[in-house]
Amino acid sequence: MTRLSAAVRGLVTALAALLATTAASAPARAKPEPRAPEDFVALSSVDPTILQEMRYFTPHNFVGEPVDGYRQPLCILTRPAAQALHTAQRKLLRRGYSLKVYDCYRPQRAVDHFVRWAEDPDDQAMKAEFYPNVDKSRLFADGYIAERSGHSRGSTVDLTLVKLPARPTPPYRPGQPLTPCFAPEDERFPDNSVDMGTGYDCFDTLSHTLDPRVQGEQRANRLLLKGTLEDLGFVNLAEEWWHYTFKPEPHPDTYFDFPVSRRSLTGHR
Repeated sequence: MTRLSAAVRGLVTALAALLATTAASAPARAKPEPRAPEDFVALSSVDPTILQEMRYFTPHNFVGEPVDGYRQPLCILTRPAAQALHTAQRKLLRRGYSLKVYDCYRPQRAVDHFVRWAEDPDDQAMKAEFYPNVDKSRLFADGYIAERSGHSRGSTVDLTLVKLPARPTPPYRPGQPLTPCFAPEDERFPDNSVDMGTGYDCFDTLSHTLDPRVQGEQRANRLLLKGTLEDLGFVNLAEEWWHYTFKPEPHPDTYFDFPVSRRSLTGHR
């Protein structure tokens, strides 16, 4: 072997070692976030008059903190579901009401957050408001928490009615005293919605849409919401007066995990 070839060989060996070291120390390239399919839209682009109070972007929910995947307080839905809500809103506005959404599309990572929370028996910070009569160990068995949610398919929405003109809802302050979600309206957390008999996300049988104990104005409010939405293709979950799914669903078997943000809709018309 000549001196020249030996020198070249040594240089190649050193270069290979340098490249291997660099590759080992370089940070892994971040995996791109999933994006929404083309038929998902921001509800505000279809109907900007529908009120939005996106609870899982805030700490005022049964978990007690902002939920994974909610990067902006934004309602995202499949276009058919959003257009049906627009039609419902036009009907309700003529009667002096507005829809208000609490949750729309929900990424799978948010559902996973709910599951982790439900499996932690020591975290009961929000029990006094959202599940005062339910043992946390029963949340899965009683159907309040599940590993999959129809919200992740994009055509399910949690919503209520607001009498116009809408009053502002006081902000929730973490640590403030909590009141049971089924307490009388003037005692539970203030909400500018009409009285539905319980607050949103109330883990209690009183939340069942047609619970016979809910009568008078409260029942009338539930039936107004139910009748308006069912006429347009929505199906109510009997255990939750606020929960409706538009049928037929464009994605009946797919559970999406793109974040709730306008960036997830970039490029959509």
